Amino acid sequence: MKVLVVNCGSSSIKYKLFEMPDENPVAKGVVDRIGKATSKITHTVGDKKIELTEAIKNHDAGLKRVLEMLSDKKTGVISDISAIKAVGHRVVHGGEKFTGSVLITDTVRKAIEENADLAPLHNPPNLAGIDAASRLLPKAVQVAAFDTAFHQTIPEVAYLYAIPHEFYEKFRIRKYGFHGTSHRYVARRGAQLMGIEKDSINAITCHLGNGCSITAVENGKSVDTSMGFTPLEGLIMGTRSGDIDPAIIFYLAKKGMTAEDINEMLNKQSGLLGVSGVSNDLRSIQKEVKIGNKKAQLAVDMFCYKIRKYIGAYSAVLGKVDVLVFTGGIGENAFDIREKICDKLKNLGIILNMEKNRNTTGQESLISSKDSAVKVFVIPTDEEVRIAVDTFAIAREGMRGEK
Repeated sequence: MKVLVVNCGSSSIKYKLFEMPDENPVAKGVVDRIGKATSKITHTVGDKKIELTEAIKNHDAGLKRVLEMLSDKKTGVISDISAIKAVGHRVVHGGEKFTGSVLITDTVRKAIEENADLAPLHNPPNLAGIDAASRLLPKAVQVAAFDTAFHQTIPEVAYLYAIPHEFYEKFRIRKYGFHGTSHRYVARRGAQLMGIEKDSINAITCHLGNGCSITAVENGKSVDTSMGFTPLEGLIMGTRSGDIDPAIIFYLAKKGMTAEDINEMLNKQSGLLGVSGVSNDLRSIQKEVKIGNKKAQLAVDMFCYKIRKYIGAYSAVLGKVDVLVFTGGIGENAFDIREKICDKLKNLGIILNMEKNRNTTGQESLISSKDSAVKVFVIPTDEEVRIAVDTFAIAREGMRGEK
Protein backbone atom coordinates (compact mmCIF):
# COMPACT_ATOMS: atom_id res chain seq x y z
CA MET A 1 0.00 0.00 0.00
CA LYS A 2 1.23 3.49 -0.86
CA VAL A 3 0.90 5.84 2.13
CA LEU A 4 1.60 9.57 1.82
CA VAL A 5 2.66 11.40 4.97
CA VAL A 6 2.02 15.16 4.93
CA ASN A 7 3.20 17.84 7.34
CA CYS A 8 1.75 21.26 6.55
CA GLY A 9 3.27 24.36 8.12
CA SER A 10 2.09 27.94 7.72
CA SER A 11 4.01 28.33 4.44
CA SER A 12 5.28 24.85 3.68
CA ILE A 13 4.36 21.24 2.92
CA LYS A 14 6.75 18.44 3.83
CA TYR A 15 5.89 15.05 2.36
CA LYS A 16 7.13 11.49 2.18
CA LEU A 17 5.64 8.57 0.27
CA PHE A 18 6.00 5.10 1.80
CA GLU A 19 5.49 1.57 0.52
CA MET A 20 3.78 -0.21 3.39
CA PRO A 21 4.04 -2.45 5.32
CA ASP A 22 7.74 -2.49 4.36
CA GLU A 23 8.15 1.08 5.71
CA ASN A 24 10.12 1.81 2.56
CA PRO A 25 10.32 5.55 1.68
CA VAL A 26 10.10 5.85 -2.10
CA ALA A 27 10.01 9.65 -2.45
CA LYS A 28 10.12 12.76 -0.30
CA GLY A 29 10.20 16.50 -0.62
CA VAL A 30 9.15 19.91 0.56
CA VAL A 31 7.25 22.85 -0.87
CA ASP A 32 8.55 26.07 0.70
CA ARG A 33 7.38 29.70 0.70
CA ILE A 34 3.77 28.91 -0.19
CA GLY A 35 1.93 32.09 -1.17
CA LYS A 36 5.00 33.64 -2.80
CA ALA A 37 5.80 34.03 -6.48
CA THR A 38 9.12 32.32 -5.78
CA SER A 39 7.87 29.20 -4.00
CA LYS A 40 10.49 26.44 -4.00
CA ILE A 41 9.84 22.74 -4.58
CA THR A 42 12.45 20.14 -3.66
CA HIS A 43 11.57 16.61 -4.75
CA THR A 44 13.84 13.64 -4.01
CA VAL A 45 13.71 10.09 -5.33
CA GLY A 46 16.65 7.97 -4.25
CA ASP A 47 19.82 9.93 -5.01
CA LYS A 48 18.10 12.23 -7.49
CA LYS A 49 17.01 15.66 -6.29
CA ILE A 50 14.90 18.04 -8.36
CA GLU A 51 14.58 21.72 -7.39
CA LEU A 52 12.01 24.02 -8.96
CA THR A 53 10.95 27.62 -8.36
CA GLU A 54 7.39 28.62 -9.25
CA ALA A 55 4.37 30.36 -7.79
CA ILE A 56 2.37 28.22 -5.36
CA LYS A 57 -0.73 30.11 -4.28
CA ASN A 58 -1.91 28.03 -1.32
CA HIS A 59 -1.76 24.59 0.31
CA ASP A 60 -4.30 23.18 -2.12
CA ALA A 61 -2.11 24.21 -5.07
CA GLY A 62 0.99 22.98 -3.23
CA LEU A 63 -0.40 19.51 -2.58
CA LYS A 64 -1.69 19.30 -6.15
CA ARG A 65 1.85 20.03 -7.34
CA VAL A 66 3.23 17.36 -5.01
CA LEU A 67 0.88 14.78 -6.49
CA GLU A 68 1.91 15.83 -9.99
CA MET A 69 5.56 15.33 -9.09
CA LEU A 70 4.87 11.92 -7.56
CA SER A 71 2.98 10.73 -10.66
CA ASP A 72 5.12 12.44 -13.32
CA LYS A 73 6.56 10.08 -15.94
CA LYS A 74 10.09 11.41 -15.39
CA THR A 75 10.18 12.43 -11.72
CA GLY A 76 7.46 10.22 -10.29
CA VAL A 77 7.25 6.86 -8.54
CA ILE A 78 3.58 6.05 -9.17
CA SER A 79 1.65 5.76 -12.42
CA ASP A 80 -1.41 7.53 -11.06
CA ILE A 81 -2.33 9.35 -7.84
CA SER A 82 -5.06 6.76 -7.25
CA ALA A 83 -2.22 4.46 -6.15
CA ILE A 84 -2.10 6.46 -2.90
CA LYS A 85 -4.55 4.66 -0.65
CA ALA A 86 -4.01 6.60 2.57
CA VAL A 87 -2.71 9.97 3.75
CA GLY A 88 -1.30 10.52 7.23
CA HIS A 89 -1.40 14.13 8.45
CA ARG A 90 0.76 15.51 11.23
CA VAL A 91 -1.49 17.61 13.46
CA VAL A 92 0.15 19.56 16.24
CA HIS A 93 -2.67 19.93 18.78
CA GLY A 94 -5.31 17.35 19.60
CA GLY A 95 -6.16 18.70 23.04
CA GLU A 96 -7.46 16.10 25.47
CA LYS A 97 -9.67 14.34 22.94
CA PHE A 98 -7.10 12.18 21.17
CA THR A 99 -4.75 9.63 22.70
CA GLY A 100 -3.56 8.24 19.38
CA SER A 101 -3.81 8.55 15.61
CA VAL A 102 -7.39 8.48 14.28
CA LEU A 103 -9.41 8.27 11.09
CA ILE A 104 -10.40 11.80 10.10
CA THR A 105 -14.16 12.29 10.23
CA ASP A 106 -16.25 15.46 10.34
CA THR A 107 -16.18 15.20 14.14
CA VAL A 108 -12.39 14.87 14.21
CA ARG A 109 -11.98 17.77 11.81
CA LYS A 110 -14.20 19.93 14.01
CA ALA A 111 -12.13 19.02 17.08
CA ILE A 112 -8.90 20.01 15.29
CA GLU A 113 -10.52 23.31 14.36
CA GLU A 114 -11.63 23.90 17.95
CA ASN A 115 -8.07 23.31 19.16
CA ALA A 116 -6.75 25.98 16.80
CA ASP A 117 -7.02 28.45 19.71
CA LEU A 118 -4.35 26.40 21.49
CA ALA A 119 -2.08 26.17 18.42
CA PRO A 120 -2.95 29.12 16.16
CA LEU A 121 0.26 28.83 14.13
CA HIS A 122 -0.05 25.09 13.52
CA ASN A 123 -3.58 23.68 13.48
CA PRO A 124 -4.95 25.98 10.73
CA PRO A 125 -2.29 24.92 8.17
CA ASN A 126 -2.69 21.32 9.34
CA LEU A 127 -6.39 21.64 8.51
CA ALA A 128 -5.58 23.21 5.15
CA GLY A 129 -3.56 20.12 4.30
CA ILE A 130 -6.36 17.80 5.41
CA ASP A 131 -8.93 19.68 3.32
CA ALA A 132 -6.66 19.75 0.27
CA ALA A 133 -5.89 16.02 0.49
CA SER A 134 -9.57 15.19 0.97
CA ARG A 135 -10.42 17.08 -2.24
CA LEU A 136 -7.52 15.84 -4.33
CA LEU A 137 -7.56 12.24 -3.07
CA PRO A 138 -11.25 11.65 -2.26
CA LYS A 139 -10.93 7.84 -2.18
CA ALA A 140 -7.86 7.76 0.08
CA VAL A 141 -8.19 7.17 3.82
CA GLN A 142 -7.27 10.34 5.74
CA VAL A 143 -5.62 9.89 9.16
CA ALA A 144 -4.57 12.46 11.79
CA ALA A 145 -1.48 11.84 13.95
CA PHE A 146 -1.29 14.25 16.88
CA ASP A 147 1.88 15.67 18.45
CA THR A 148 0.05 15.85 21.76
CA ALA A 149 -1.34 12.29 21.76
CA PHE A 150 1.69 10.51 23.26
CA HIS A 151 1.57 12.85 26.25
CA GLN A 152 -2.04 12.12 27.18
CA THR A 153 -0.75 9.52 29.68
CA ILE A 154 0.86 12.26 31.81
CA PRO A 155 -0.83 12.18 35.25
CA GLU A 156 -2.69 15.11 36.82
CA VAL A 157 0.14 15.78 39.26
CA ALA A 158 2.35 16.64 36.28
CA TYR A 159 -0.08 18.18 33.78
CA LEU A 160 -2.02 20.55 36.03
CA TYR A 161 -0.76 24.04 36.87
CA ALA A 162 -1.06 25.42 40.40
CA ILE A 163 -3.69 28.00 39.44
CA PRO A 164 -7.41 27.94 40.38
CA HIS A 165 -8.88 24.66 39.12
CA GLU A 166 -11.74 26.51 37.43
CA PHE A 167 -9.35 27.63 34.68
CA TYR A 168 -8.68 24.00 33.80
CA GLU A 169 -12.40 23.20 33.91
CA LYS A 170 -13.43 26.22 31.82
CA PHE A 171 -10.51 26.69 29.45
CA ARG A 172 -8.61 23.36 29.64
CA ILE A 173 -5.44 25.14 30.73
CA ARG A 174 -2.95 22.33 31.40
CA LYS A 175 0.29 20.89 30.13
CA TYR A 176 -0.22 19.21 26.75
CA GLY A 177 3.32 18.60 25.53
CA PHE A 178 4.52 18.42 21.94
CA HIS A 179 6.98 16.52 19.71
CA GLY A 180 5.05 13.46 20.88
CA THR A 181 5.49 11.47 17.66
CA SER A 182 9.26 11.94 17.87
CA HIS A 183 9.48 11.04 21.56
CA ARG A 184 7.36 7.93 21.03
CA TYR A 185 9.47 6.82 18.07
CA VAL A 186 12.87 7.18 19.75
CA ALA A 187 11.68 5.68 23.05
CA ARG A 188 10.40 2.59 21.25
CA ARG A 189 13.51 2.39 19.09
CA GLY A 190 15.61 2.63 22.25
CA ALA A 191 13.66 -0.28 23.71
CA GLN A 192 14.33 -2.31 20.56
CA LEU A 193 18.05 -1.58 20.67
CA MET A 194 18.22 -2.65 24.31
CA GLY A 195 16.08 -5.75 23.82
CA ILE A 196 13.42 -4.45 26.23
CA GLU A 197 9.69 -4.59 25.62
CA LYS A 198 8.32 -1.20 24.55
CA ASP A 199 5.96 -1.20 27.55
CA SER A 200 8.80 -1.84 30.00
CA ILE A 201 11.32 0.85 29.03
CA ASN A 202 12.14 3.79 31.29
CA ALA A 203 13.68 6.49 29.14
CA ILE A 204 14.57 10.16 29.03
CA THR A 205 14.26 11.37 25.45
CA CYS A 206 15.79 14.69 24.33
CA HIS A 207 14.45 16.18 21.09
CA LEU A 208 16.87 19.02 20.39
CA GLY A 209 16.50 21.21 17.32
CA ASN A 210 15.24 24.73 16.72
CA GLY A 211 12.38 23.58 18.95
CA CYS A 212 13.49 21.55 21.98
CA SER A 213 11.70 19.29 24.42
CA ILE A 214 12.54 16.50 26.82
CA THR A 215 10.24 13.70 27.99
CA ALA A 216 10.22 11.23 30.88
CA VAL A 217 8.97 7.85 29.67
CA GLU A 218 7.96 5.28 32.29
CA ASN A 219 7.03 1.76 31.19
CA GLY A 220 6.76 3.04 27.63
CA LYS A 221 4.40 5.91 28.48
CA SER A 222 5.01 9.65 28.74
CA VAL A 223 4.70 10.73 32.38
CA ASP A 224 6.13 14.25 32.07
CA THR A 225 7.45 16.53 29.35
CA SER A 226 9.06 19.96 29.23
CA MET A 227 6.73 21.76 26.80
CA GLY A 228 3.45 22.76 28.38
CA PHE A 229 0.20 24.53 27.51
CA THR A 230 2.13 25.80 24.48
CA PRO A 231 5.54 24.92 23.01
CA LEU A 232 7.01 27.97 24.79
CA GLU A 233 7.51 26.25 28.15
CA GLY A 234 10.57 24.21 29.04
CA LEU A 235 14.02 24.20 27.50
CA ILE A 236 15.84 27.11 25.88
CA MET A 237 15.20 26.86 22.13
CA GLY A 238 16.27 28.60 18.94
CA THR A 239 14.03 31.64 19.44
CA ARG A 240 11.84 30.59 22.40
CA SER A 241 12.72 31.53 25.97
CA GLY A 242 11.60 28.33 27.68
CA ASP A 243 10.86 28.60 31.41
CA ILE A 244 10.75 32.12 32.87
CA ASP A 245 9.24 33.79 35.92
CA PRO A 246 5.69 34.67 34.71
CA ALA A 247 5.88 37.97 36.62
CA ILE A 248 8.37 39.16 33.98
CA ILE A 249 5.43 39.45 31.58
CA PHE A 250 3.53 41.81 33.88
CA TYR A 251 6.66 43.82 34.58
CA LEU A 252 7.27 44.33 30.84
CA ALA A 253 3.60 45.24 30.36
CA LYS A 254 3.99 47.98 32.97
CA LYS A 255 7.02 49.20 31.04
CA GLY A 256 4.79 49.73 28.00
CA MET A 257 5.06 46.52 25.99
CA THR A 258 1.80 45.16 24.57
CA ALA A 259 0.68 41.54 24.92
CA GLU A 260 1.49 41.04 21.24
CA ASP A 261 4.98 42.52 21.69
CA ILE A 262 5.73 40.26 24.64
CA ASN A 263 4.40 37.18 22.85
CA GLU A 264 6.55 38.00 19.82
CA MET A 265 9.61 38.56 22.00
CA LEU A 266 9.27 35.33 23.98
CA ASN A 267 8.53 33.16 20.94
CA LYS A 268 10.63 34.70 18.18
CA GLN A 269 13.34 36.90 19.69
CA SER A 270 14.49 34.93 22.73
CA GLY A 271 16.27 31.62 23.34
CA LEU A 272 19.65 31.11 21.68
CA LEU A 273 19.02 34.12 19.44
CA GLY A 274 18.16 36.44 22.31
CA VAL A 275 21.09 35.44 24.53
CA SER A 276 23.76 35.25 21.83
CA GLY A 277 22.60 38.19 19.76
CA VAL A 278 23.95 36.20 16.82
CA SER A 279 21.52 33.59 15.55
CA ASN A 280 18.99 30.93 16.46
CA ASP A 281 21.21 28.41 14.64
CA LEU A 282 23.57 26.68 17.05
CA ARG A 283 26.14 26.13 14.31
CA SER A 284 26.47 29.87 13.75
CA ILE A 285 26.70 30.45 17.49
CA GLN A 286 29.47 27.87 17.84
CA LYS A 287 31.49 29.65 15.15
CA GLU A 288 31.23 32.81 17.24
CA VAL A 289 32.33 30.88 20.33
CA LYS A 290 35.54 29.91 18.55
CA ILE A 291 36.45 33.54 17.97
CA GLY A 292 35.80 34.50 21.58
CA ASN A 293 32.24 35.83 21.54
CA LYS A 294 31.25 35.70 25.23
CA LYS A 295 27.51 36.06 24.65
CA ALA A 296 27.61 33.15 22.21
CA GLN A 297 29.45 31.08 24.83
CA LEU A 298 26.85 32.05 27.43
CA ALA A 299 24.02 30.95 25.11
CA VAL A 300 25.64 27.51 24.70
CA ASP A 301 26.29 27.21 28.43
CA MET A 302 22.71 28.14 29.34
CA PHE A 303 21.28 25.78 26.70
CA CYS A 304 23.23 22.79 28.03
CA TYR A 305 22.65 23.70 31.67
CA LYS A 306 18.87 23.71 31.28
CA ILE A 307 18.85 20.33 29.52
CA ARG A 308 21.13 18.80 32.18
CA LYS A 309 18.81 20.20 34.86
CA TYR A 310 15.77 18.55 33.26
CA ILE A 311 17.59 15.23 32.91
CA GLY A 312 18.30 15.34 36.62
CA ALA A 313 14.68 16.18 37.43
CA TYR A 314 13.31 13.42 35.23
CA SER A 315 15.77 10.91 36.69
CA ALA A 316 14.17 11.71 40.05
CA VAL A 317 10.67 11.34 38.55
CA LEU A 318 11.45 7.93 37.05
CA GLY A 319 13.62 6.53 39.85
CA LYS A 320 15.24 4.09 37.44
CA VAL A 321 16.42 5.12 33.96
CA ASP A 322 17.29 2.52 31.33
CA VAL A 323 18.20 4.83 28.47
CA LEU A 324 18.92 8.45 27.59
CA VAL A 325 18.24 9.31 23.95
CA PHE A 326 19.40 12.29 21.91
CA THR A 327 17.51 13.14 18.72
CA GLY A 328 16.65 16.14 16.52
CA GLY A 329 19.06 18.24 14.46
CA ILE A 330 21.21 19.26 17.44
CA GLY A 331 20.83 16.03 19.38
CA GLU A 332 21.86 13.91 16.41
CA ASN A 333 24.75 16.03 15.13
CA ALA A 334 26.33 18.18 17.86
CA PHE A 335 28.66 15.77 19.70
CA ASP A 336 30.20 18.59 21.77
CA ILE A 337 26.75 19.66 23.01
CA ARG A 338 25.96 16.06 24.04
CA GLU A 339 29.30 15.94 25.87
CA LYS A 340 28.64 19.20 27.68
CA ILE A 341 25.12 18.12 28.67
CA CYS A 342 26.29 14.79 30.08
CA ASP A 343 29.13 16.35 32.04
CA LYS A 344 28.42 16.06 35.80
CA LEU A 345 25.81 13.31 35.29
CA LYS A 346 28.03 10.45 36.46
CA ASN A 347 26.18 10.43 39.78
CA LEU A 348 23.07 9.45 37.78
CA GLY A 349 24.91 6.59 36.07
CA ILE A 350 25.36 8.49 32.79
CA ILE A 351 28.89 8.17 31.39
CA LEU A 352 29.78 8.80 27.75
CA ASN A 353 32.31 6.96 25.65
CA MET A 354 34.06 10.10 24.39
CA GLU A 355 35.45 8.49 21.25
CA LYS A 356 32.12 6.99 20.21
CA ASN A 357 30.32 10.23 20.95
CA ARG A 358 32.73 12.32 18.89
CA ASN A 359 32.50 9.90 15.97
CA THR A 360 28.69 9.94 15.92
CA THR A 361 27.03 12.46 13.63
CA GLY A 362 23.53 11.97 12.24
CA GLN A 363 23.52 8.22 12.71
CA GLU A 364 22.16 5.71 15.17
CA SER A 365 24.76 4.78 17.75
CA LEU A 366 25.36 3.72 21.34
CA ILE A 367 27.60 6.44 22.76
CA SER A 368 27.76 5.48 26.45
CA SER A 369 30.71 3.82 28.13
CA LYS A 370 30.68 0.20 29.32
CA ASP A 371 30.67 1.56 32.87
CA SER A 372 27.52 3.62 32.28
CA ALA A 373 24.50 2.28 34.19
CA VAL A 374 22.27 4.22 31.79
CA LYS A 375 22.67 3.47 28.09
CA VAL A 376 23.00 6.62 25.99
CA PHE A 377 21.94 6.51 22.34
CA VAL A 378 21.82 8.86 19.41
CA ILE A 379 18.70 7.90 17.45
CA PRO A 380 17.73 9.97 14.40
CA THR A 381 14.04 10.67 14.71
CA ASP A 382 11.66 9.46 12.04
CA GLU A 383 8.28 10.95 12.77
CA GLU A 384 7.13 10.26 9.21
CA VAL A 385 7.59 6.50 9.44
CA ARG A 386 5.70 6.44 12.75
CA ILE A 387 2.81 8.34 11.15
CA ALA A 388 2.96 5.99 8.13
CA VAL A 389 2.75 2.94 10.42
CA ASP A 390 -0.28 4.34 12.24
CA THR A 391 -1.95 5.39 8.99
CA PHE A 392 -1.39 2.01 7.38
CA ALA A 393 -2.86 0.20 10.40
CA ILE A 394 -5.98 2.39 10.41
CA ALA A 395 -6.42 2.15 6.64
CA ARG A 396 -5.97 -1.62 6.62
CA GLU A 397 -8.48 -2.03 9.44
CA GLY A 398 -10.96 0.09 7.49
CA MET A 399 -10.49 -2.04 4.38
CA ARG A 400 -11.05 -5.20 6.39
CA GLY A 401 -14.27 -3.72 7.73
CA GLU A 402 -15.51 -3.12 4.19
CA LYS A 403 -15.17 -6.79 3.24
